[in-house]
Amino acid sequence: MRCPFCGHDETQVKDSRPSEDGAAIRRRRLCPKCEGRFTTFERVQLRELTILKRSGRRAPFDRDKLARSLSVALRKRPVEPDRVERMISTIVRQLESMGETELASSTIGELVMKHLKQLDDVAYVRYASVYRDFKETEDFARFLGEEGLGDGEGR
Repeated sequence: MRCPFCGHDETQVKDSRPSEDGAAIRRRRLCPKCEGRFTTFERVQLRELTILKRSGRRAPFDRDKLARSLSVALRKRPVEPDRVERMISTIVRQLESMGETELASSTIGELVMKHLKQLDDVAYVRYASVYRDFKETEDFARFLGEEGLGDGEGR
């Protein structure tokens, strides 16, 4: 593992333990050159996933990009970070277990929306507004009516 501080090619593992959700191994590392300390996470990856974008472009699946988009949707919401991490791990496992190496971005978007709806209604609507490209307030009203969120039926 390359040191993020000085770029030295070899670092030492000082401590390893499972992460809170058990989906990764947390490793504390030390660089023998600059003595910098940092943490890495090691996760099982069942297969390389490629995302087919709406534009037709292909891109490698990026777990961090998924985490960032969820972070934006969940900003200032009362959801514990470990629940978000578990949700991300669940989504990634579901994607990997679909048996396909190439997935449409819409497949990921719909899966994320399904999980967000169970987690937090506000984050669900925020994510949907970007994913479904809302342009006007009527788009929100229509979506809320379709989903039963604006009439007290939601959580």
